[in-house]
Amino acid sequence: MARAAIRMPWKCQLRLAAFSCIFAMGLGLLSSTAAAADMQSRQWYLDAMQAERMWQTSMGEGVTVAVIDSGVDGSVPELRGQLLTGRDFSGDGHGASYDSEGHGTSMAMIISGRRGGDGAWGLAPKSKILPIRSTGPYGILSMAKSIRYAADHGAKVINISRGGPAGEQAAAALQSAVTYANKKGSLIFGATGNDGDKGNTPSHPSLTSGVVGIGAVDQKLNVAKFSTYGPQVALAAPGTGIATRCTKKHLNCIAQGTSQATAIASASAALIWSAHPTWTNNQVLRVMMETAGKPEDGKVPSEYLGYGIVRPRKVLLDKEGDPGPADVNPLLAARETTAPPKTPQSGADDSATGSAQKPADHPDDSPPWPLTAGLAATVSALAAGGLIIARRRKA
Repeated sequence: MARAAIRMPWKCQLRLAAFSCIFAMGLGLLSSTAAAADMQSRQWYLDAMQAERMWQTSMGEGVTVAVIDSGVDGSVPELRGQLLTGRDFSGDGHGASYDSEGHGTSMAMIISGRRGGDGAWGLAPKSKILPIRSTGPYGILSMAKSIRYAADHGAKVINISRGGPAGEQAAAALQSAVTYANKKGSLIFGATGNDGDKGNTPSHPSLTSGVVGIGAVDQKLNVAKFSTYGPQVALAAPGTGIATRCTKKHLNCIAQGTSQATAIASASAALIWSAHPTWTNNQVLRVMMETAGKPEDGKVPSEYLGYGIVRPRKVLLDKEGDPGPADVNPLLAARETTAPPKTPQSGADDSATGSAQKPADHPDDSPPWPLTAGLAATVSALAAGGLIIARRRKA
């Protein structure tokens, strides 16, 4: 005997459909909100630097940041609409938007990743990225050409989160390119390297006169164990536990290195420059040096922190820092006279000082310089009422 179909009254059907729709929408919002909150919780340095407050004054508008790296993949959601037309100097013909490593893409996201998505947010989310691919056998010579290209194509800030050794000819070409870019008005930031605990071998371009060498600090504002130190360190920035590109191919959701610290320093410069568009590269650098969080012993420059930890909020929110002369590079002037630039007394706050001492031994998984690999992301499942919502979790 056939079982009679049980029909629900149409009013109940409508109510059930509406409930199902609203419930599904709620799950979608919950999943999206949870993912966004999860990513934001990883970006500890945004809270430490008071990014939300700074963004009320500046988000990097009008500033182009050249990223000289492994290329930048503009198809990732966080970078859509953020990229300008760049150039590939690698010699393999793939183009500036090709990134087989994911490294350059991660640096661009740290600098200019759009707000509101599930991925990493950039510290200067309205700055524009000029992608320049500089990898392969040409090494430092390719980097030199990239710097000239960046300066000629409107890059106020040039980010180089790569480095390596250079022979006499390559070093001379690099120095010529850096001098050219400085005179054109560009401010160049270069990672010092991740060899601080493995021989501390210095590298170019941070060794090149006119490049602002960037070291890394951890969440406690102590020098990161891996951060290469020496007289080439001019400033320091957060460089541990940094959220970066996260895909199945490039499992580097959380990474560490002076690469990441350099990107944060570059984004800091973009924020300041956007708020003070008439300043020169020398003036932006001067206020960054003056307002940086000084070492605990007060001695600058420090071989670990340089003139201190970058604090753009001191310029944007507290209106500190004297831009000084437009045509004098404060870093070169300080090195020539062995005297630090004018440094106002730092008040005690959440990021006023950092440890200038060589860091104590602690576990470190930083990969060989210059490439920075991240920790693999883990995936946890949250079960509720028979439903599972997947979200990424810090490894």
